[in-house]
Amino acid sequence: MTRTLVVRLDSAGDVLLAGPAVRAVAASSAYVAVLCGPQGAPAAELLPGVDRTIVWEAPWAGFDPPPVDPEDVRALAGDLARQRFDRAVLLTSFHQSPLPTALVLRLAGVPAIAADCEDYPGSLLDLRHRRAPGRHEAEAALDLARAAGFPLPPHDDGRLRVLPPPDLRHLTGPDPYVVVHPGAAVPARAAGPAVLTAAVRALAEAGRRVVVTGSPAEKELTAEVAGAHALDLGGRTDLRGLSAVLAEADAVVAGNTGPAHLAAAVGTPVVSLFSPVVPAERWRPFGVPHLLLGRQDAPCAASRARVCPVAGHPCLNTLTGAQIAAAVGRLTSGAVPGTDGPHPPARPSTRKVSS
Repeated sequence: MTRTLVVRLDSAGDVLLAGPAVRAVAASSAYVAVLCGPQGAPAAELLPGVDRTIVWEAPWAGFDPPPVDPEDVRALAGDLARQRFDRAVLLTSFHQSPLPTALVLRLAGVPAIAADCEDYPGSLLDLRHRRAPGRHEAEAALDLARAAGFPLPPHDDGRLRVLPPPDLRHLTGPDPYVVVHPGAAVPARAAGPAVLTAAVRALAEAGRRVVVTGSPAEKELTAEVAGAHALDLGGRTDLRGLSAVLAEADAVVAGNTGPAHLAAAVGTPVVSLFSPVVPAERWRPFGVPHLLLGRQDAPCAASRARVCPVAGHPCLNTLTGAQIAAAVGRLTSGAVPGTDGPHPPARPSTRKVSS
């Protein structure tokens, strides 16, 4: 059994989507560590199969990356070398290069490195895997793990999963509720406060109890959105606590952001207010019933913009509270069929290193 390193240097949502691949690696490894950035670390701590989380802020990842610090890079390589990993599975999004991280892993002496890669990798990769078109990020990570020799066990359905949440009914109360999560780390992926305030009001008028969630930095936003119609839990939960709140909800209303993936990981249906700055086929809620709202043909589509480049943010800000409440009604009534889960494995596409 091997000592394996899984790398995912992005946000909490990205790390949650890596969860099925991590479980696949853990099934054939004696020890699994996850190397992630500071934003992804709380999610890595929630993943089944992880023995250690190594946190490092890479100069080539994240929204506000630090400058290159040679001593910091050497320190990371030294730490990884001391752990004597046998293999590494290096996970990236479709638009990212794995090669800077692969170089650090080579400096650490990792003898076998696998990654999705379109660029010529020289001697940095042992397995250069080609991502199949149209694959969801979670499926693409599983495809790579499988190609690297880490298939999912037969009993694992490949859906997102986290460790069992705590009991937070002292915060939420015992009665059924719907969660509205108005914030997002990427502003282009969040609907405006007026849209979410209208949604809370419409849900309350439809007889639903509403809980509004958010980080400590979003307390002003959650207070505005909750108003007098909802329970405001802004700033009162960490990521593990948020998993508990989402797990007990009838449905979750959220943008294309980490909490939507966390809701999927605890099996809760999602009304996804999905800004098309990234493609829905790769980033939709995975493995749970969900509805996508928002103009997927908006001019910002596929731009990967962090701040909406179109005046008025029309992809999401044209939504109404009534539309969002109706979508919640469809999900909770069973009108939306249950998801069939992950698609079958993609046809393997691996290459020996060549130009």
